[in-house]
Amino acid sequence: MPLSDHGGFDRLNFDTPFIVEDGRSRSLHFTHGEIQSSMRLDRPDALHVDYTRTMMGVLLLDPQPRDITMVGLGGGSLVKFCHRYLPSVGLTVLENNPAVIAMRQRFGIPDDDARLRVVLADGAAYVANAPRPMTVLMVDGFDSTGQPPRLCSQAFYDHCFHALRPGGMLVVNLHADHPDHGLHTSRIAHSFKGNAMQVLAPDKSNCIVFAARRRPVTLQALRSREWASRLDAAVQAQLRGEFAHIGWNACRVAALPA
Repeated sequence: MPLSDHGGFDRLNFDTPFIVEDGRSRSLHFTHGEIQSSMRLDRPDALHVDYTRTMMGVLLLDPQPRDITMVGLGGGSLVKFCHRYLPSVGLTVLENNPAVIAMRQRFGIPDDDARLRVVLADGAAYVANAPRPMTVLMVDGFDSTGQPPRLCSQAFYDHCFHALRPGGMLVVNLHADHPDHGLHTSRIAHSFKGNAMQVLAPDKSNCIVFAARRRPVTLQALRSREWASRLDAAVQAQLRGEFAHIGWNACRVAALPA
């Protein structure tokens, strides 16, 4: 199915996702060797995988964002959490694989409503031609080969910067052991003029980068306690430990040499 509505993306061959259950969790896979997303069956809205909690560190910088755009649906862990626990936030999720979207009910992802839209679209093309400025942009797009090159390019990160409103934030999930990890992080720092920090998720296989447009991303900002008075108790219960981890482990991202 060509995705012509958002930038003319015409890839016709998509990875075929499949589900694995072990009695406690339900996981989305493209290959047997790597989990794309995982959901606890007894707590389907919880953030079951370490790196997803790290990505929600964006709330350290803005505890009540106006809107969040996500590149990559997967099993919907992030969108379910945000839909349930951040009731004032508008959510747009971009997914280029129709087979992944077709599985949304298996993972308890809510139907579209006044606050939530799941859009069949190429995330890179959508961001390059964003219809409106974004407050938070979360990039968590992977396929069977890992990080798609179109979501790691300098042009993509430049487009992310320009798609954000002043004060807007980018959050990117990267493979920590990817051979080009340093290149990818330096591209983000270049696009955001050095205003970027990275932190290794507790699982140590994922690295999350936080960057912002006209909002300082510093250790001082990441260690702020502003969230304590502005986030629901249920959110704090799930994320307090992760917020501490981020505050003590984040480090500045170096930009490409001029």
